[in-house]
Amino acid sequence: MHIEYEEFDSIEDIFMYLASAAPPMKNTMPINSYKDYIMSFIPLSPSTGETYLMLYVKGSLEPGIYEFDVSTKSYKKVDNIERADKVYFISLTPKRNTIADAAIASL
Repeated sequence: MHIEYEEFDSIEDIFMYLASAAPPMKNTMPINSYKDYIMSFIPLSPSTGETYLMLYVKGSLEPGIYEFDVSTKSYKKVDNIERADKVYFISLTPKRNTIADAAIASL
């Protein structure tokens, strides 16, 4: 497995990147908060699963739903996904993530 990295300065920056890369009409995306990193993995070789791009920023988020407003570059924790004009991130904190463990060890 090979991992490429893209580091961001803030949670808002990683949310902006992911919001712009989201397929049209898909406004909910998972993101991991794991071992003091907020991260997302994008497969760069989907057919083989051998190369991933790790987008990350130092920090943590509580598990839950986060509403992100692209125009103001701000986010807040919410209880429901209600608005089509916002992008939502579902923050998950896995007990173990072997891809993330390998990627973090190589940072």
